[in-house]
Amino acid sequence: MAEIILENVVKRYGDLIAVNNFNLDINDKEFLVLLGPSGCGKTTTLRCISGLEIADEGKIFIDGKDVTKIRASQRDIAFVFQLYALYPILTAYDNIAFPLKAQKYNKERIKEEVNKVAKLLQIKHILNKRPKELSGGDMQRVALGRAMVRRPKAFLLDEPIGTLDAKFREEMRIELKRLHIDISATTVYVTHDQVEAMSMGDRIAVLNLGILQQVGTPHEVYTKPNNIFVANFIGSPGMNFINCEPKRRDDEFMLKLLRDEIYISIPEEIQKIVEKKVNGDNKLVLGVRPEDVTFSMKKEENALTVKVYVIEETGSYNIIDVNLGSEMIKVRTLPTIKPIIGETAYVSFDMKRISIFDGETERSIL
Repeated sequence: MAEIILENVVKRYGDLIAVNNFNLDINDKEFLVLLGPSGCGKTTTLRCISGLEIADEGKIFIDGKDVTKIRASQRDIAFVFQLYALYPILTAYDNIAFPLKAQKYNKERIKEEVNKVAKLLQIKHILNKRPKELSGGDMQRVALGRAMVRRPKAFLLDEPIGTLDAKFREEMRIELKRLHIDISATTVYVTHDQVEAMSMGDRIAVLNLGILQQVGTPHEVYTKPNNIFVANFIGSPGMNFINCEPKRRDDEFMLKLLRDEIYISIPEEIQKIVEKKVNGDNKLVLGVRPEDVTFSMKKEENALTVKVYVIEETGSYNIIDVNLGSEMIKVRTLPTIKPIIGETAYVSFDMKRISIFDGETERSIL
């Protein structure tokens, strides 16, 4: 397998910059997920790595070799598409064997390699069937088998389970991760589903508008987002954002809600960072995850008074929407907690897990 390096990669379509000055090192045997909303440039980035698109600027290296201007067929990678792209008149066996036949392998070698991959993917029982006879999950396994049989330097997967139903997607997430470990592959996986990204990736590269926003482990991008976009895009529901400004009250440095006379105390170590990086005119955004908000019907020290707005029951937990002054925030609670809509309640934040963003640049100041 191989390390993949992208240096200052730019891809344009007329006036549209689909990939903008993209820099990323993908480690050998790593499972890296390109994550972002539709149109953010993740598929274009993947196609540039594969050679299906040629970058207008920058360089791409695979296993130490500059492949920027080399055709896709010469890059020794395998691309798995969302819509499988299987040959309908061929059996599953012949679809998997096709790349080996094109390379003129002998029949015995082809049979050996196909059976080896089929055993790993648990599809030996469907090798004689054609695509129209297969389920979506089986077709995806055949497409993966066709990619794997070549033993390429890297696997590139473009939303390969996006067309499957929720149950199949859950099963295939586990299968794909297990396969990645079993074959020690360098894998680049594109998705817009942050649950897929968080559960599968060794690292996640978050994109928006063709620009790389943050790269890190699932834990890093979730707990220490670089900016408001990442904080909002990662997590379900996303992070709460409270518009505020730095103020002193009774000689204590605090955060005051912009439109309300509500003050929030913050730890001394965070106070020092905020005081150092902002001035009195800065508008700030306090970010806190719904699970890092404690909900109570009793007033406790430093708790903030809220009004219950609506309750969203999901079965395993409840999301309670509350009004904090003119701000709306979400609280994740146990399913047994069911306050009355309009009732007064109290919330407090886990201050070890908050984020604070600059209101203008939207970048984290912590």
